[in-house]
Amino acid sequence: MDLIIKNGTIVTAKESYIADIAVKDGKIVNIGINLTDDGAKVIDATGKLVLPGAIDAHTHLNMPFGGTVSADSYLAGTRAAACGGVTTVFDYPVQRKGSGIMETINGKKEICEKEACVDYAFHCCITDLNGGAILDEFKDAVANGITSFKCFFVYKKEGMMVDDGTFVKILLRAKEVGAMTNVHAENPDLIDMNTEKFLKEGKTSAWYHYLSRPEFVEAEADKRAVHWAKSVNAPVYIVHMADKEGLEAAIAAKEDGAEIYIETCPQYLEFTCDVYKREDGRNFVCSPPMKGKESQDALWKAIKTGAIDTVATDHCPFQSYEKDWGKDDFTKIPNGCAGVENLYPYMLSAATDGKITYNRVVELCSTNPAKIFGCTKKGSLAIGKDADIVIYDPTKDFTISVKNMHSDYDHTIWEGKTVHGYPVQTYVRGKLVFDNGNFVGEPGYGQFIKREPRK
Repeated sequence: MDLIIKNGTIVTAKESYIADIAVKDGKIVNIGINLTDDGAKVIDATGKLVLPGAIDAHTHLNMPFGGTVSADSYLAGTRAAACGGVTTVFDYPVQRKGSGIMETINGKKEICEKEACVDYAFHCCITDLNGGAILDEFKDAVANGITSFKCFFVYKKEGMMVDDGTFVKILLRAKEVGAMTNVHAENPDLIDMNTEKFLKEGKTSAWYHYLSRPEFVEAEADKRAVHWAKSVNAPVYIVHMADKEGLEAAIAAKEDGAEIYIETCPQYLEFTCDVYKREDGRNFVCSPPMKGKESQDALWKAIKTGAIDTVATDHCPFQSYEKDWGKDDFTKIPNGCAGVENLYPYMLSAATDGKITYNRVVELCSTNPAKIFGCTKKGSLAIGKDADIVIYDPTKDFTISVKNMHSDYDHTIWEGKTVHGYPVQTYVRGKLVFDNGNFVGEPGYGQFIKREPRK
């Protein structure tokens, strides 16, 4: 035995109980009462919760966007992940015209092999079918463990948007080869129309970022994504759901038997569109933007009822001087905010405060993403699973500041937020990578997760 974590309260998606966990060669090999140490390192977790590591299924590390590159490299982003109890991150490499899927993935994989501090997987953003060659490559990509592809309904000018016909082709081909289609749903034509109008009127503050893409602009695209998925009987995963109307349409489709999965993010659960009226409103600019209180309430309701499947971050931070490019023109603000280190602490704090259960947090942040995306060795504390383990102290208050985060960005939208309860240790495949405020892992330790295709 290499490690035994004793006397903690083990939390799964379904139950909580006091027991010991034994780890050998990076795997959980036993769970029981009064396990003998057999020379293993013993950690006493009395009074603490023992959780499966979180899976952040939505990050953008080292991503070129908005005239710059997101502030966190694969090293910085995965280091921050470890320090927030996230033991697996999914990144979104973007396939461009003339490039193949595996060509795109392998370029990122080479970097991660040197830099990743936690385990990692990839969704591939499809922006051009290359005359149909990309669809032909789906089967090979799935065989190589890339079992999800993303479509953008926006970013037309950036060459990333797919039209409805292309989206349906991707839905059908993904279904055929056992893959999932993810979608960023907003209406680009309405955004362009609103943006042009506001700029002509001299309305250029961050508030007009929200007004250029308000609830109904996202809702139309949510409904369109759901419509096409239902029409061709293919699964779809809607990323960063932020609006009530679209959420309700997706939930109704689920209730009708459609295979629809819904992700939301902590920023939509914590902030409303009022942040864009602040002097530093540009720092909160992301797409889709935070919405009104009615949408926020609907998201929390769906969290509590089980209608939302996952919570991820859309982690894509930029430096403050880059955000300042749009101080007088919201269209020049790089879109994205930090979150990977805050995901688990924020959601677990909601449980500590009695808003939801710890079991529900585990389901949203670990078990469900593992199931949806074919991470068969992840997502729960069970014999045979990877020993991705977080020890969490529900009595430890923690105030978030850029000064105590572990990323490379120079500001955070979470500055000053106090969470109740905080991770004290994180293990990735049995290796301690975070210990009481300090990163103790190493770049290159993270492994690529070859995921299983959908049945």
